[in-house]
Amino acid sequence: MEDILTDFSETPSVRSAIKANWENYHYFLGRSPRAELSIGRYLTWLITDVPDHFMNLVLCTELPPYGIDLLIGNALTHFKDMNIGRLSWLAKEGLPATELKNQLLAHGLTFRESFAIEMAADLMELPEDSSMPAGLRIIPVEDKRSLEQWIHIASIGFGVPARSESTWCDIFTDAVLEQPFRTYLALLDGEPVATSQLFLSAGVAGIYNVICLPNVRGQGIGTAITLAPLLEARRMEHRIGILQASQMGYKVYRRLGFQEFGKLSVYLWEC
Repeated sequence: MEDILTDFSETPSVRSAIKANWENYHYFLGRSPRAELSIGRYLTWLITDVPDHFMNLVLCTELPPYGIDLLIGNALTHFKDMNIGRLSWLAKEGLPATELKNQLLAHGLTFRESFAIEMAADLMELPEDSSMPAGLRIIPVEDKRSLEQWIHIASIGFGVPARSESTWCDIFTDAVLEQPFRTYLALLDGEPVATSQLFLSAGVAGIYNVICLPNVRGQGIGTAITLAPLLEARRMEHRIGILQASQMGYKVYRRLGFQEFGKLSVYLWEC
C-alpha cells in the first residue's frame, strides 16, 4: 500500500505527486486489452481508439544519445498505422527541453505551454457541508448501464464523437470499475448531467473527467460533482486532492480551496 502524502506545505512533494498521479492514471488504463500500453527506455505510451488527446498519451522519459529524430518519427509512423487521430506528448522533468521541443515541432506537433493548471487542495480544509442543488443526486458508477451514461456525458463535454462512445466505454469497463478508481455520475431530476472520477495513487487523491453539461451550468452542479469524490477521499483518510484545471473549471476549484502548483505543458499531435 502506498504511503499517503500528508504535508500540504511540502511543495516539491506535492508537485511530484501531481505528476505521478496523472501518469499512473494512464498506466492503469493500460489494464484494458483494448488499449496499447508500451513501456520503453525512452518512450512510454498509452494508445486507444478514442480520438482524444487525453486518451492517447506519450511520455518521453529519456533522450537517446543519438537518433532522437528517428525515435520520434518511428513512433508517429506507428500511431498513423493505428489510425490514431489525436495524442498528447509529455516530457519528464529534467530532459533537455530545447532539443526535444525542436524535434517535436519539426515533426508537426504543437506546443501548449499551459495546457492546464496543476492544482492541489488540503482535504482537511474542504467545506464541511455544501448544499446540493434541488433535484440533484450523485451516484457511484458501478455497472455497464451507468458507465454508458457517464461516457455519453463526458463525450459531449470533451468533444468525443458519438461513434467512439462504445469504444471508450469498453476500455473503462475493463479498467475503472474497481480500485483505485471511483467514478461518479450526477443526475438532475433523474437525468445524467455531470461526471467526475477519483483516482488514488502516488499518495494523493486525483480528480479527473469533471464535466457539467452547458445547459445546467451555474447551478452549483460542477461544485457538487467535484466535491463528492474529494469528500470520499477524505473519508478514506487521504489528505491531499490534486487535479489539472482548465480555464473553465479554475474558479470552481479555487472556491473549493485548490491552489496552483505549476502548469501542465504538452505537445499536441493530430493526424
